[in-house]
Amino acid sequence: MLLQPIDWVIILLFFVFSLAIGVAVSRRAGSNAAEFFAAGRSMPWWLLGISMVATTFSTDTPNLVTDIVRRDGVAGNWAWWAFLLTGMLTVFVYARLWRRSGVLTDIEFYELRYSGKPAAFLRGFRALYLGVFFNVVVMASVTLAAIKISSVLFSLRPVQTVLLACVITVVYSSLGGLRGVLLTDFFQFIMAMIGAVGAAYVALQRPEVGGLSGLLSHPELSGKLAMIPSFTDPDQRNTLVAVFIMPLAVQWWSVWYPGSESGGGGYIAQRMLAAKNERHAVGAVFLFNAAHYALRPWPWILVALCSIVVFPTLDSLRQAFPQAAGVIGDDMAYPAMLTFLPAGMLGLVAASLIAAYMSTISTHLNWGASYVVNDFYARFVRPGCDEREKVLVGRVTTVALMVLAGGLAMVLTSAKDNFDLMLQVGAGTGLLFILRWFWWRINAAAEIAGMVVSFAVAVAFFALDRNGVAIEPWIKLVSGVAITTIGWLAVALATPPTARETLERFYRLVRPGGPGWAAITRDMRMRGGDAEKSAWEVPQGILCMALGCASIYSALFATGYWIYGQVMPAVALTLLGVFSAAGLALAWRRMEQVHGGRQP
Repeated sequence: MLLQPIDWVIILLFFVFSLAIGVAVSRRAGSNAAEFFAAGRSMPWWLLGISMVATTFSTDTPNLVTDIVRRDGVAGNWAWWAFLLTGMLTVFVYARLWRRSGVLTDIEFYELRYSGKPAAFLRGFRALYLGVFFNVVVMASVTLAAIKISSVLFSLRPVQTVLLACVITVVYSSLGGLRGVLLTDFFQFIMAMIGAVGAAYVALQRPEVGGLSGLLSHPELSGKLAMIPSFTDPDQRNTLVAVFIMPLAVQWWSVWYPGSESGGGGYIAQRMLAAKNERHAVGAVFLFNAAHYALRPWPWILVALCSIVVFPTLDSLRQAFPQAAGVIGDDMAYPAMLTFLPAGMLGLVAASLIAAYMSTISTHLNWGASYVVNDFYARFVRPGCDEREKVLVGRVTTVALMVLAGGLAMVLTSAKDNFDLMLQVGAGTGLLFILRWFWWRINAAAEIAGMVVSFAVAVAFFALDRNGVAIEPWIKLVSGVAITTIGWLAVALATPPTARETLERFYRLVRPGGPGWAAITRDMRMRGGDAEKSAWEVPQGILCMALGCASIYSALFATGYWIYGQVMPAVALTLLGVFSAAGLALAWRRMEQVHGGRQP
């Protein structure tokens, strides 16, 4: 047992504080479903943005980054860095649309946008598919990371970790609702960042590493430090395609992934729907993307690079931690590096990882329960149930989801494998989620087809893998995107469109605009309807998206070059980031002037 009494005191105080927040807001959270699942739609942008960052700062995230860096070097992070494009598109195009819709969950969107029995089926099925099945897989992956960390730091068996990790999280999540989750997320994010920076500092002080200069010159890191794969080295051609070209060319717009959904969705949409107004929704998602991509990665990357020096092989990890030999993988190197922390700091970092775990799990529990209650139970099982019954069912669902996730975590093995599997399951549906707001011809049947085809393709590739047929992940991704896109597009054109009255009602409420709605708005005006004749918002939104990506990517890579001691590219990227940010400020101000009189 590595932890000393001071470490346990720090961890205990953290648990007490988190639980106290849940208890403090429990009465207000239990007043109605909108309060329990959307915090009364009154939250400010900064609290919502920090909550999104805290949620994606999960226990498995540093493990995943470590796994990527050890396998593919720093450039391997493009597998998730590319999702910044998705995030910026959500900020400047979709955040306003989601907030205008006024739905309680993004699943409720289906019966707002589509009509008839297919829309009802889609809402009910997606509520269980995402809120239970997919959600449990994500939480199990996060819990797997907690199992690996606790096996190293606390010498706990998996079942002990699952029991201890779940109890406090379930209690405050079920008591405090989304408001409790948001408040604890704010505190937990601060803890998690302090822990990540502290872990990086201590890792660099290891004698094997020799500080930052020793790390950057170490022969074990040859080929690992580049932030972009080589375009000229034939040995890196597959890496270039798999981790750089495909994510930027295909993955970001075509794949549905929790926290990076094309067009927004999931708990990101939940936070936008809880915002005070459209302006706060936009600000929240921008803060999330800026912190997620520009602020957080480098402490994790530095620890991962240090781990290559200290534990260069999996065998070296097994020898150092024989009690965890059954779950050893490259992702295990991150918790292994934490064992060098001194007393006090170890407790702080352990508490920060617990905070990361709890912030992610609490969000997924509340988000999943909102689907089960609002979009399945209250819609199909008990349509007339009152608000208190909804809250009660939400609290029971919260406990049930945690039990399922804990059980599944006992049989999983790798965070990276889970990441790849979820990308494959969602491959090809992203474009549909982007276009459904701007093209009236997309219908519920197209969404059902996209969901079924993408899942079938993922199962087919899984079966081929099990039978020894090796296929490059990027080939599977592109194939899945192509097959799924052709499938849902063909179904959309071959089946009847959504009822006109539903389309017109959706257009009046959300005001998406653009050429994809021209047929609908033309008919509305011909009948003397109230189709709005405002400028299309998307071109200005895409301009802001491009400037936002330039500023955040510049900040990310400028930080890397400053760390590497490469002054010229660091200065150039810093200046590019400043100019991009200034341009974004001007473009964003213009957008706000256009929307200034529309805030609900």
